[in-house]
Amino acid sequence: MTGGIREEEEPTLETGRQRGKAPGPHGGHEANPMGEGERPYRRGIRVNLGQFLHQILQVFFVGLMIGMERNVLPSLAHRDFGVAPASLLFLLSFIFSFGLVKSALNFAGGTLADRIGRKPVLILGWCFGIPVPFLILWAPDWWWIVGANVFLGVNQALAWTMTVTSKIDITRPGQRGFATGINEFAGYLAVGVSGVATGYLASLWGARPALFVWGLAVCLLALATALLFVRETLFWAKAEHADYQENRSFGPRPRFPKGVPDQSSAGAIFLLVSFRHPTFRALSQAGVANKVADTLVWAIVPLFFRRQGLDIVSIGWITGLYAMVWGVAQLGTGVLSDRIGRKPVIVSGLWCLALGILGTVESQTKAFWCFWAVVMGLGMALLYPNLIAAVADISPAVWRGKALGTYRFWRDFGYAIGAVVLGAAGQWTQRIPVLFWITAGLLFVSGLWVAFGSVETHPLINPDRPDRDEPSPLSGEE
Repeated sequence: MTGGIREEEEPTLETGRQRGKAPGPHGGHEANPMGEGERPYRRGIRVNLGQFLHQILQVFFVGLMIGMERNVLPSLAHRDFGVAPASLLFLLSFIFSFGLVKSALNFAGGTLADRIGRKPVLILGWCFGIPVPFLILWAPDWWWIVGANVFLGVNQALAWTMTVTSKIDITRPGQRGFATGINEFAGYLAVGVSGVATGYLASLWGARPALFVWGLAVCLLALATALLFVRETLFWAKAEHADYQENRSFGPRPRFPKGVPDQSSAGAIFLLVSFRHPTFRALSQAGVANKVADTLVWAIVPLFFRRQGLDIVSIGWITGLYAMVWGVAQLGTGVLSDRIGRKPVIVSGLWCLALGILGTVESQTKAFWCFWAVVMGLGMALLYPNLIAAVADISPAVWRGKALGTYRFWRDFGYAIGAVVLGAAGQWTQRIPVLFWITAGLLFVSGLWVAFGSVETHPLINPDRPDRDEPSPLSGEE
């Protein structure tokens, strides 16, 4: 150890006589992408710090892109596009399209990344982001906004998924809570910054010109930096899997599902993570509940505040505070789960988020709304990165991309579910506070499911046992 982040020594991956090479995306062996043919694919934040920082920059750009819609766009629905205030289903259609596309592409992107690599999928994601600002600028009606969010969903699915997958590839198991916390910190800090910044720009230039300039600048900068500086990390995942198979990995063995072949199909992993494995299933439903709550904050909370008489800048500050606390607090919540385990942190986050939502709807002053925004952000910070870390804990490297893609499918499908459930409930009752209570109830039940329907996944806290008897989840048995 030479100071800073401590990295344990790791055995060199050797294949035949070729030191520093690992199985490539299509079989065979690939030269080290760092350009050092003799350097092994060592995992750890410190030894891969340059790439770790480039991936942080990428997810910051991803957050800037989605954040530009959080404040300004819902406020335009009635003024620019004539969406009736009572038409909550129509208003939420732009989130429905976003969630539907992003969830499907999360799964497809994870599967594709296991085949062709992480970097090509990241670049493809940024290419799909370029039409978004143009569609918002030229939109003659609300359906163009729905269409813009189809492209935005592809952009977010491919780009954000690759940033977190790449960080997990190059870090050690005991660092994954911290790594995912850093990833989500950067992304959601950017969401908050973008919400505040576009609110101010919209007040100066007009809403749609502000979104156009902001969105196009973010896309072009992100694409350029991805092309120039980001490296492929699939080689590290291949090396990790080889180490695990040959019993060269250090520390306790993770609780990987038993009886799952390395070359399982995408469909088999989808069924495993979605339905057949109890812990994966509990984590996936928690992801759905998390995004139903974020749907409320994205579309319903700004509408609620508009009806309370707040202007667009004030709304931007409150919703931006939620996103920024969500982002910044993940610096600590990821580390916390590395020390005490994923499960208690996830359950606490679900219930903290529920409390913040109830506090918001029952308060009547800006000071209290800001306080409850902090509580909601803290709840999201507790659960969000640690759900990803928990899925990664029990996913072998060889099909980790498929597993993370499946979890992220269900998590972001929560946007589509939230749009339909909250939109229909709002349309039927015409009472916005009811939507807050529905969401809080869902989060409370979700926390109970994780608490009693899953096991701790952190390998240092709940390692695998040689005598663990577990039926093959691919057989359909529990």
